Amino acid sequence: MLRVGIVGVTGYAGEELLRLLLQHPEVEVTYVAASVRAQPAVSVSALYPDLPRAVPLSCEAFQLERAQQLCELCFLALPHGEAMKIVPALVHGDMRVVDLSGDFRLRDPAAYEQWYGFRHASPALLSEAVYGLAEVFRDEIRRARLVANPGCYATSILLGVLPLGSRLVTQGQIIVDAKSGFSGAGREAGRRFRKEEPGNLRPYKVLTEHPHLPEVRQTLARVSGHEPSLLLTPHIVPAERGLLSAIYVTGLRRDGQEDLVSLYQQRYHDEPFVQMLTDRWPSFHDVVQTNRCLMGLRQAGETLLVISALDNLRKGAASQAIHNMNLMCEFDETAGLT
Repeated sequence: MLRVGIVGVTGYAGEELLRLLLQHPEVEVTYVAASVRAQPAVSVSALYPDLPRAVPLSCEAFQLERAQQLCELCFLALPHGEAMKIVPALVHGDMRVVDLSGDFRLRDPAAYEQWYGFRHASPALLSEAVYGLAEVFRDEIRRARLVANPGCYATSILLGVLPLGSRLVTQGQIIVDAKSGFSGAGREAGRRFRKEEPGNLRPYKVLTEHPHLPEVRQTLARVSGHEPSLLLTPHIVPAERGLLSAIYVTGLRRDGQEDLVSLYQQRYHDEPFVQMLTDRWPSFHDVVQTNRCLMGLRQAGETLLVISALDNLRKGAASQAIHNMNLMCEFDETAGLT
């Protein structure tokens, strides 16, 4: 059994990781921590009394020595800017790490000041970190000791447009209108939304402001050879979980829908967690509580519409991180995720 730890277990993604890993056939959860800040220890069973079985662990402040002693692989589900401070000590001690924050997604250290508002504390590791989009970088993930789990919006957008490859023309544009459950904002913000804005829907970080944009642009440039114009307007909707992106890709050849459907079906035919729908559009209800990304598409003139749906806490965070762990540790890709 692989001994794993979760740092940030009190957040939405950390809780989701714990629940999934407790059911994983190849894993034993041996260490959990709330954050890097000091706080009283509390039993995991008291923290989450509805867990399917008693968990004989205490949740504490992160302690490097305990993590190194008790874990072979560690998931970090911490706020942006926290993981970069502890990852060097973990990986240099021969531990494998899957980081769910944005701390290692970007290759350019200077980009962190622009998009996250802080200077990167461990720039030497940025070139080593592997971007954890398994459907694209599977072989690199298998060899990695540090995987940067993609953002939820980034996952939905990239899976929705990467099959186009060289068809993403330089004069074209990608415009994304996305809706996400309030859990994507984190535990505290989610509680405020649930209390203060029930039934509401509002945009935030519109057009060119969201920090998932640079990782999408970086990956598109790497895979397709150039960086198309990209705009994203995300919205928070009155649902706890789920994410749906309406992706408009302009500048494509007219009357190519049948060819594009075939292109997407061939690209994802062997992917266990990506599925094309041809008879209806995907919805939140199709994907919540799963590691699936479901897509549908339609073309009108030179514009392609791709609807991409996933669970922001699963495929957009925790279960995608476990998929990455499965690859890193040579487990069956679907272990613990079906």
